[in-house]
Amino acid sequence: MTDEELVARITELVDEEHRLEGSRVGEGLTDGDVRRLRDLEVALDQTWDLLRQRRARRAAGLDPDGAEPRSPGTVEGYRQ
Repeated sequence: MTDEELVARITELVDEEHRLEGSRVGEGLTDGDVRRLRDLEVALDQTWDLLRQRRARRAAGLDPDGAEPRSPGTVEGYRQ
């Protein structure tokens, strides 16, 4: 994926997250909604991580296409 494709994917994921959260205002989220929000969070973390890897590789003079998606366990284990 190119940087532009990753940014577009991030936008799609955020839009879905906002739609899901907004559709249940005042009603609470179903168990399925909660699971989907968690999946969206993980997908966003992975996509942002891949975009950061690509940018870092480019800044270091390396091929950004050498960046690889990391597992959910890896990206969710990062310290903030």
